[in-house]
Amino acid sequence: MTSSPVTEHRWTVDVAGRPVELPIVAIKPDFAISLMMVIDLGVDFLAHVGRELAARLEPLRPEVIVGAATLGIPVAIEVTRALGLDRYVVLQKSPKIHLGDALVEPITSITSKGEQRLLLDRRAIPLLRGRRTVVVDDVVASGSSLKGSIALARAAGAEVVGAGVVLTEAQEWRPVLGEDAALVTGLGHIPQFAPDGKGGWIPIAGT
Repeated sequence: MTSSPVTEHRWTVDVAGRPVELPIVAIKPDFAISLMMVIDLGVDFLAHVGRELAARLEPLRPEVIVGAATLGIPVAIEVTRALGLDRYVVLQKSPKIHLGDALVEPITSITSKGEQRLLLDRRAIPLLRGRRTVVVDDVVASGSSLKGSIALARAAGAEVVGAGVVLTEAQEWRPVLGEDAALVTGLGHIPQFAPDGKGGWIPIAGT
């Protein structure tokens, strides 16, 4: 039996005025992250992040919100609701039967094994073409998923005017996104962690 990577340690992050305690998860023996599963934090928390992100994104005058499966979907729904919009676009990761001719972008994730793919249903292209679009997600860490989401929206003809996330993690995502890093608006920030030599974890400098 293998031991769980979830440690007994916690990290508290301020998410737009709301403190949230996250478990520290050891990805490797000498490297850990604090894990936010936004779908486990309740309806009220999701409504909170939707309102707060919407308030920050509203000056961009977005017409449509794009969210990537899986954890970006509830964020997209709540931001769309808070902005008074109706339609949103979901980028899928599972090769469902109706996505045989989807637009595709390969991505990687710090919390998922192997390469994945983001898929955009071609039937959503008319919703995006020529529209002021904001891409949202739960956390930006490696930057790969957000980069892929932005690329797919642009491939559909969208004018990507911003990117909203609940949390930014460390700094690796900045060079991955390049100039698009300036599009990112977050509600809080989490570092990455190294062993403290006493059985605990401390933030890695610069993250």
